[in-house]
Amino acid sequence: MSAYNIVRFKVKPGMQKAFEEAHRIDPDFHGFHGGALVKTGDNTYCFVGCWESFDRIAAARPKMISMLDGFRHMLEDLGEGRGVTDPVSGDAVVEFHASED
Repeated sequence: MSAYNIVRFKVKPGMQKAFEEAHRIDPDFHGFHGGALVKTGDNTYCFVGCWESFDRIAAARPKMISMLDGFRHMLEDLGEGRGVTDPVSGDAVVEFHASED
């Protein structure tokens, strides 16, 4: 099974387009199978990434933090001690695959 990382963000007003553009990259992470930046509200987003394994996520963390540092100034604090991101990750226990129609 794959592993996934999910990160919630709240973008400062007026920074949405710049934030989206900061994610238009070709990530060079070993074991990264793909992902999406999802707009969940006016200023809120969620990133979902699919990985070969949880170990690959852990190995990529320094590079992911470096990327975050490039747009951290665009983000609002989420409160309750979370900082500017609300990340979670783990191994999939059930996966869904598209059916062939």
